Amino acid sequence: MCGICGFNWSDQKLINDMAEVISHRGPDQMGSFVDTGVSLGHRRLSIIDLSEKGTQPMHNEDESIYIVFNGEIYNYVDLRNELEQNGHIFKSNTDTEVIVHAYEQWGTGCVTRLRGMFAFAIWDSNKKQFFLARDRIGIKPLYYYFRSNKFVFSSEIKSILLDNEIKREIDPESMYYFFGYEYVPAPKTMFKGINKLMPGQTLLLKDGKIVFKKYWNLTFSDTIHDEKIISEKMFALLKESVKLRLMSDVPLGAFLSGGIDSSAIVGLMSQMVDEPIKTFSIGYEDESFSEYEYARQISELFGTEHKEILVDPYSIDVFKKAVWHLDEPMSELSAVPVYLLCEEAKKDVTVCLSGEGGDELFAGYDRFVASKSDAYYRTIPGAIRKHIITRVVNKIPPQPQKKGLINIAKRFIEGSELPIEGRHMRWQYFSNEKEEQQLYSESFKAKTSHLKPFGIINDYYQSCSLNDRLAREQYAEINTYMVDDVLMKVDKMSMANSLEVRVPYLDHHFVELSASIPGNLKLKGFTTKYILKKTMSGLLPKNIIYRKKQGFSLPIKNWLRDELKEYMYDQLNNSEVIKDYFDNYYLNKLMEQHIRGTHNNSHRLWALMNLEWWYQRFFIDT
Repeated sequence: MCGICGFNWSDQKLINDMAEVISHRGPDQMGSFVDTGVSLGHRRLSIIDLSEKGTQPMHNEDESIYIVFNGEIYNYVDLRNELEQNGHIFKSNTDTEVIVHAYEQWGTGCVTRLRGMFAFAIWDSNKKQFFLARDRIGIKPLYYYFRSNKFVFSSEIKSILLDNEIKREIDPESMYYFFGYEYVPAPKTMFKGINKLMPGQTLLLKDGKIVFKKYWNLTFSDTIHDEKIISEKMFALLKESVKLRLMSDVPLGAFLSGGIDSSAIVGLMSQMVDEPIKTFSIGYEDESFSEYEYARQISELFGTEHKEILVDPYSIDVFKKAVWHLDEPMSELSAVPVYLLCEEAKKDVTVCLSGEGGDELFAGYDRFVASKSDAYYRTIPGAIRKHIITRVVNKIPPQPQKKGLINIAKRFIEGSELPIEGRHMRWQYFSNEKEEQQLYSESFKAKTSHLKPFGIINDYYQSCSLNDRLAREQYAEINTYMVDDVLMKVDKMSMANSLEVRVPYLDHHFVELSASIPGNLKLKGFTTKYILKKTMSGLLPKNIIYRKKQGFSLPIKNWLRDELKEYMYDQLNNSEVIKDYFDNYYLNKLMEQHIRGTHNNSHRLWALMNLEWWYQRFFIDT
C-alpha cells in the first residue's frame, strides 16, 4: 500500500514535499519523476517484491509511460503471464508493473482487467495525457484539483494543499451534508475545488480537458433463489477472496470483533495458514460498548494469537490525529478505535484482513430493519403517531448504554419524522429542518437553502437496476455511506499507521454475487444477514452467528456528560468556524440538554467538535 501524488507541470521541490507529507502511507521508499509537463511522487509501503525493483514511479521498457500506484492487484500473476505471452518484458515481480504493461496492451480499458483495490495515475508521454483510475468499490481514495489548466492529484487532500496557489476555502454545501450525514458525500470534499474521483471511474486529462468514464456499476437482480446453491457459491467465492488476500511478503493478521463478518474471515484464514493468525480487537471500560468475550471465543476456537486494546476517553491527541489523517471532518464514532487498533496491529504485522462490507452487502445494519418496520408503523394514523406516540417517547430520557429498547425507540421515532424520500438512510441522518433553522447562522442558511438533504440518496435510489425496496436501499448505501464513511475511515486510519487493510467481502466478484441474491434472503422477516448466517453455520458457533451487532463505536454520549464535558464547552464556545456557521445560543442549549440527560445530542455535538479540530489543523495551524 502506498501514497501517490502528482501534477501537470515540473517542480521537483513541490512533488517531494507532497510525497513527504503522506510519508505515513509509505515509509519504506520515496520516489519521484519530473519532466516537461509532469511531476509524479510516490511513497512505498513494501508488501510484494521487497527489493529496490519495486520502487515507483515505475516505467515501461522505453520509458514513455510512467505510473504511480496505490493498492493491490490480486490477479496480477495471471495478467503477467498473459502479457508476457504478448511480448511484454518485466523487470520486477510487482503488480505495479503489470498495470504499466496492461495499459500498453489494452489502453484505458486495462482497468476492467484488474481485480483488487487500487488508485493509480499514468503519464503517457507519447499522447501527452494523464490517466487516473479508482477501483470499482472505492476502497482506495483518490483526490484531484482542476482549475485554469492546473491539475493536481493525490491519495490525500493535505498533499494537494501544499500548492500555495490552491486556496483553502470551506465548501458550504459539503458543510451542510457533513452535519447531517457526519461525512462529506462524493464527489465533493470540505475543501472548495478539491474533489474525489468516484468509485469505478477513470479520469483522462488531455489538451486541457478532463473526461470522466464510469467503467463499472453494480447491477442488482434476483436471479438465484435456491438457498443451498447460493450458500455454496457464497462460501466458495468468499474463501477464494480470502485466499487471494493472503498474498504477501510481509507478516499479516486480522481484525476480530467477534461478529459474524470478522469471525468468518478468521475462520477461513485458519484453514489456509500453517501458523496461528494474529488477531486484534478493541474494547472499553463500559461493557455495553465492548465485544471482548465474543472475540476471545473465536480466538480460542481457531487458535489465534490475540491482542486486546482498551480505549481511553482522555485521548484528545488521538482524536486530533484522526482528524488530521482523515483530511475532512468525519464524526464516525469508530474512527478513533480503528486508529488505535491499527496502531497496535502495526507492532506485529504489516497487513490485516477486515470484515468491512458484510453489513452493506447483506443488510446487516439496524436501519434496514427500521426502514422495513417503518412501513408497518405508518399504517397507524398520523395523528396518533404525532400527538401520542411521539410525545410519549420524546418525554423518556435517553439511557447511558449503547442501545437498549428506549434508545432504539427514540432513534426510530426521530428517524421516522424525517422526510420519506430519505428511505433507510433517514436512520443515519442526524439533523432535521426545525433544528437547522435554529442552529445554522443566517448566512449559512442563505448559502444552503436550495439543498435537499436526501437528494443524493434519492438519485441512487432511483437509478438502481432493480425495482425492489431493499435493493435500492443497498445500492444507495454501497455508493454513499460505505465508500465515503466506512472505507474512507479504514483507509486513512490504517495508512496513518503504515498498515495495509484488505477487505475480502468487497472483492467485486463477491459483491456482484451478493447483488444477485433476492432481498428476502438477506433480510428475512426481521432477521438481518439471513443468507450469510446460513452460509457460515458450518464454520461458526450459533451464538456468534445470531448475536446482536455491536461495532467499533465509542461511548461519546457518556464521555461528553463527564470526562469531556468542560473540554466540550471550551472548544465549542471559542471556535471561530462554529461562530461563523452556527448560532451560539442554540448550540449552548444543545449542550445543556445533553449534560442534563434529557436529550442525546451527542451526534450533533461530536460533529461540531470534529469540525473545530479540523478547522484548527487545516486553517489555523498551517
